[in-house]
Amino acid sequence: MITTKTTLGIDIYKQKFDVALLIGNKLKHKKFFNNTKGYQTLLAWLSKHDAQELHACMEATGVYGEALAEYLYDNEINISIVNPARVKGFAQSEQLRTKTDKVDASLIARFCLALEPSLWQPLPVEIRQCRDLVRRLEALGNMHRQESNRLEGASDLIAEQLHHHLAYLDKEIKKVKKMIKQHIDDHPDMKKRKVLLESIPGIGEATINVILSEFGNITQFKNAKALAAFIGVAPKTRESGTSLRSRARMSKMGRSNLRKAFFMPALVALKHNPLIIELKLRLTKAGKSKMAIVGAAMRKLVHIIYGVLKSGMPFDKNFA
Repeated sequence: MITTKTTLGIDIYKQKFDVALLIGNKLKHKKFFNNTKGYQTLLAWLSKHDAQELHACMEATGVYGEALAEYLYDNEINISIVNPARVKGFAQSEQLRTKTDKVDASLIARFCLALEPSLWQPLPVEIRQCRDLVRRLEALGNMHRQESNRLEGASDLIAEQLHHHLAYLDKEIKKVKKMIKQHIDDHPDMKKRKVLLESIPGIGEATINVILSEFGNITQFKNAKALAAFIGVAPKTRESGTSLRSRARMSKMGRSNLRKAFFMPALVALKHNPLIIELKLRLTKAGKSKMAIVGAAMRKLVHIIYGVLKSGMPFDKNFA
């Protein structure tokens, strides 16, 4: 059967991206640079092929695809961003063995045609701006740690340069922290959510900034489990009959940067959050390992965050 639907599979990486345009049963391939000029060239190429009512699709690969997705959305092109595990499962259903950028783009186009994934929408502008500031702060922090590590064993000449650079980074970190605080204060909805998050024991300023910048708009998740899956802290159980019964583990299928942001807060919450302390006692009595308890604390913390933001009420240990 010949179909008239048009889908665009996008296989994106840091500097370039491959696309596969599926019109009917015909595939057309092209490679573009992952920058604004490349996005403009892509639109011209799509126009040349008269790709109307287009549904584009890409895998969720962190920061590399965000700018392109926002560009396509702003130019009124339907775009879906899907979990790579879904595309991998689709490839297995096709018994696909070859893996190249061109093949992957074609696979995503066929996946989009067959499964019609839900459409993606960008976060509001104020949240995206906050996200950019928070990620800049994280980058500066990483540079500061790297330069601090280089001080050990450095010669006097190099140490002097490192101290100058560290002083500059300290200044920039303070500047960006101030910009983040001011940005949140300038947007009443974000400021309100910040106050709610501050009521949760174990959640500090750095974690609050990540939450507000990455998923402050909690309405995009239908429940706390969906948010936990987005972050990648939902449990993964493997059981089949009597032969396969493995210990439940964290799925790690979500955003790795967000999981990292919740690790230390979970450790703090295990000592100071009454609900998570109670969880720790129960799991310890059940013989769970330390890391299993930390993982459970991360999930519990996510559920608490969702509940507080969804209800608009501060944390209350007695609230059921």
